[in-house]
Order: sequence, then structure tokens, then C-alpha cells
Amino acid sequence: MPVKKTRTKKRQLPKAAPLTRSQVMSRVRSKNTGPEFLVRRALWAAGIRYRLHYKNMPGHPDLVLAGRHAVVFVHGCFWHRHESCPRNRTPKTRVEWWTAKLTRNRERDLEVRSLLEASGWRIFVIWECEAERAECLAALIAELKSLLPTTYRA
Repeated sequence: MPVKKTRTKKRQLPKAAPLTRSQVMSRVRSKNTGPEFLVRRALWAAGIRYRLHYKNMPGHPDLVLAGRHAVVFVHGCFWHRHESCPRNRTPKTRVEWWTAKLTRNRERDLEVRSLLEASGWRIFVIWECEAERAECLAALIAELKSLLPTTYRA
């Protein structure tokens, strides 16, 4: 006679309460983001060394290649308004506030860029959506490797 298997009833955990907007936004990082880690890993594997989040520079660039006099910003498509990217969208609630906030982010990016260019730094921006594509990372690496170290510049 076959033995019947009895099923034990799984206990369900109580459903977690949805997070408030404030709790969600507090978890958004400005440093050490996923796209930034992708770029850092690719550059390190290619033998390119850098400093992180250098505080003495305008805009606190994500990566500073002092020897090549270059900085790399890893921009989030939503926060920095990457044109022609599906992640660049305006939230449907509080549209005026979000529009002003995201517009100010773009203006600040331009201000920081002009300050760095005036100081002689070369600026590279890689977008969140580009950091996920190997060919974009390879192009960035090739550009950075083509720069001569500043000690050898005329």
C-alpha cells in the first residue's frame, strides 16, 4: 500500500507595510551606486587607477584620474535628465517640484563642468544606461588610455 504524503501548510509571513516616500528616497545613494561600481570595476580591470569622490574639486567627481588630469562622472539617467533615455521621466506627483529639482541638477552639472574645464580638467560623463553596456565601457576605457599622463605633456 503506497504511503500518502501529507502536506504541511507553509506559514506566511505578515505582509510588510509599504514604505513611505521619505523612506524610499532615503535609500537613494549618491555614492557607490550600482552603475558606479560597474565603471570602477571595468577601469580597474583595464589597469586604470583613480581616486574616489575627491572632495577638494567642484562637484566631487565620482572618479578622478589625477595623472591624466581627467574626471569621470557616472550620472543617473533620472537624476541628471539623460535625453532620449526611458529612465528620464518626470514623476506624476508633484510635477512642479520635481521639474524644478531636476532642472537645478542639470544647471549644477553645467556649472561644475565649466569650473573644471576652466581649471584644465578633461571631463567624461558616462550615463547609468551606458554603464550597463560593455561597448560603452570599452569606449570610455579606450579614451582614458589614449590620454597621456600629465607628467609627459608638453
